[in-house]
Amino acid sequence: MIELKGIAASPGIAIGRTFFLDKEEFAIKKHKIDKKNIDAEIFRFNEAVDKSRFELVEIKKKIVESIGHKNAKIFDAHILVLNDPLFIEKIHNRIKTELLNVEYAVWITTEELSNAFIQSGDSLVSERASDIHDVGRRILRNLLGNEREILASLQEEVIVAAADLAPSDTAQMRKEKVIGFVTDMGGRTSHVAIMARSLEIPAVVGLKEITEKVEPGDLLIVDGNSGTVIVNPENDVLKKYEKEKKKIRVVASELIKLKDVMVRTVDGHEVRLMANIEGPEEIESAINHGAEGVGLYRTEFLYLNRSDLPGEEEQFEAYKYVVDLMKPHPVTIRTLDLGGDKFLSHLNLSPEINPSLGCRGIRLCLNRPDIFKIHLRAILRASIFGNLKIMYPLISGIEELKRANQILEEVKQELTSKGTEFNRDVEVGIMIEVPSAAIIADFLAKETRFFSIGTNDLIQYSLAIDRVNEKIAYLYEPLHPSVLRLIKGVIDTAHNAGIEIGMCGEMASDPLFIPVLLGMGLDEFSMGSISVPVIKEIVRNISLVEAKGLAEKVMNFSSAGEIEEFLRTQLKKNQT
Repeated sequence: MIELKGIAASPGIAIGRTFFLDKEEFAIKKHKIDKKNIDAEIFRFNEAVDKSRFELVEIKKKIVESIGHKNAKIFDAHILVLNDPLFIEKIHNRIKTELLNVEYAVWITTEELSNAFIQSGDSLVSERASDIHDVGRRILRNLLGNEREILASLQEEVIVAAADLAPSDTAQMRKEKVIGFVTDMGGRTSHVAIMARSLEIPAVVGLKEITEKVEPGDLLIVDGNSGTVIVNPENDVLKKYEKEKKKIRVVASELIKLKDVMVRTVDGHEVRLMANIEGPEEIESAINHGAEGVGLYRTEFLYLNRSDLPGEEEQFEAYKYVVDLMKPHPVTIRTLDLGGDKFLSHLNLSPEINPSLGCRGIRLCLNRPDIFKIHLRAILRASIFGNLKIMYPLISGIEELKRANQILEEVKQELTSKGTEFNRDVEVGIMIEVPSAAIIADFLAKETRFFSIGTNDLIQYSLAIDRVNEKIAYLYEPLHPSVLRLIKGVIDTAHNAGIEIGMCGEMASDPLFIPVLLGMGLDEFSMGSISVPVIKEIVRNISLVEAKGLAEKVMNFSSAGEIEEFLRTQLKKNQT
């Protein structure tokens, strides 16, 4: 028996036999072509590109039908590469000027581009290098006449093990046959993780050596809740996980019945459970799982994987749809939280050595008020159709907040002068996700109506770690005493200032953390829709007095390990 730890990418437990998806390799030889064959080689390349584009369009249609438009956007990025004149011209020029055979021209060009992304210094950008690789492999398959539809033809339930999975690989999966997957590479924001959560398939990524530790047919246990993978488990371990899997299935079916039940503790304290969404197509799931509103609408997904910027009308319709459908419940729209990475290439921004610490979030919006104003106009116009709130990301100081509010007021005046209706008293809040904001929360509270703690970045910046880097995943500790002190301090500051405070980071959806956050006084928890019933049940089975007691005890521990052990012990007591 071998136990491996990776990054929990998609919750749930899967038990099954391993299907080993070998890394696709191409034996591409470099050779010179005769000048008279240049046109023929370019013709072959163009044909392969056309066929690849057709295949991607067909795959995208399948994804839209099975799991929705949001996930199909992954393939828009691939189609954009195939439609990129610079990409096409670079390969044409290599064939014409260097007299390279088309296969080698495609291979060397895609390698150069993907390596540039990997060396960008930003993990989110590095993960997107797989897009370039996938496009290159698809073109090469069509040039060489190779087939790659293995996952589509599976006849029995398996757990897929691979070094990495390209988006086109996951698109071929049949949910009823692929019951889980594990990879050497990837983080929580990789395409593999995104697709796993959308398909509701348990997955663990970033395992580093899973392909070296497993053989085809090995029995695997995939625990997508803890990031644990067990190879050829002993009988007692297998029985334990089978029991846990059955329990999860029964609990899930029971919890969904709580959709319309009020969220209050046993001693009557009420909190709100909200949904995090990335687009209009997710609002139905939020409602079906019992969310009492949207605590985080990630507007940046309207901007990604496209060659142009979304116009005011397109944005307005997207926001209006969600706000109208969710009313009277609130919808908190986070303004653009884009980073200085490749997705912004059409904005002609300068490359950055460390985009995570660069021109992103509110900094980008203040840098480009032309884009920000269009964005705000669309949001304000949608505000009359329901209960809409505005939230700025990555605020690090009072001047940023004041400048953002100034631009908002300018937009309000423009709309007023044109006679356009909007909610003149729309609530404006900020995300607390930078340590400096947490420390000066008392000043920021005077300029805003509410706070929402973005724990993903707050933990990353507080602990100085890259949260999607599997090499240092062990350092990402939500229960680190410094993180808990920051959170408690911000909650107390918000309440002292008379404003409400929520949380929209991953911590808000983890059952282990809920009692402590509740005891600290958090008013609102926002999470992926699928987590709402689970968290609702936890809140309904604890008293506020008990939660406050846990929070007080936790603040006296000096390490994340001690805190986690304490909380797990308490969780077990409550379950018995």
